Amino acid sequence: MSGHSKWKNIMHKKEKTDAQRAKVFTKIGKEIAIAIREGGADPESNSKLKDLISKAKSNNVPNDNIERIIKKAAGADNANYEEIYYEGYGPSGVAVIVYTTTDNRNRTASDMRHYFDKFGGNLGQTGCVSYLFEDKGHIIIVDEDEKIDEDKLMEDALEAGAEDFMGEEGVYEIFTSVEDVSAVRAALEEKGYTIESAEKDKIPGNYITLTDPEDIRHMGLLLEHLEDNDDVQQVYHNWENCDE
Repeated sequence: MSGHSKWKNIMHKKEKTDAQRAKVFTKIGKEIAIAIREGGADPESNSKLKDLISKAKSNNVPNDNIERIIKKAAGADNANYEEIYYEGYGPSGVAVIVYTTTDNRNRTASDMRHYFDKFGGNLGQTGCVSYLFEDKGHIIIVDEDEKIDEDKLMEDALEAGAEDFMGEEGVYEIFTSVEDVSAVRAALEEKGYTIESAEKDKIPGNYITLTDPEDIRHMGLLLEHLEDNDDVQQVYHNWENCDE
């Protein structure tokens, strides 16, 4: 799993302005709405909802806001969101997958095509790049106080069912099967670890390093516009050495 770290991106999201933070609330609200529609409003019996509540908290969403989001999502007037994945290529063949939640697929598809075309890429057919990624559960623990014994954490994670483990500068990344991410997170929480995030991720099998300054600029702009779109929940790519 070397070379893959979302920590810079997570830190970037934590430092967003109030206006940008409102976008984060909106995006998580859509995911919660879908999770509740599929599995009900009780996080104890809906592991996907439980994971999203943890995700909301890691993005500094206040508990009152989370409760309001859940109550609204459980209401009869809740919007009918659907999950759609878009696949394509950025500059110099960088593989990109965009996970969206939308109540208007025509609008979202038009936006995605516009971004890819504008910044030197092209939107492809379903499956054109997904084979380059592997679905994994991805758990992040941050040791801000430098109190975690790395060997003990790795032992606890593997005992809980983790498949891989990596640590660097007090940030620990734990990889699981998609099905086991909730159980591993719960097991680690029971042992007293504070989970920064725990969610499904797409891990590239290989990475592309851009060297042309124009390609680097366009790839950065593509990611910026995608992540700023209200319908976009997550962007996966195999661009290495980028400052997200």
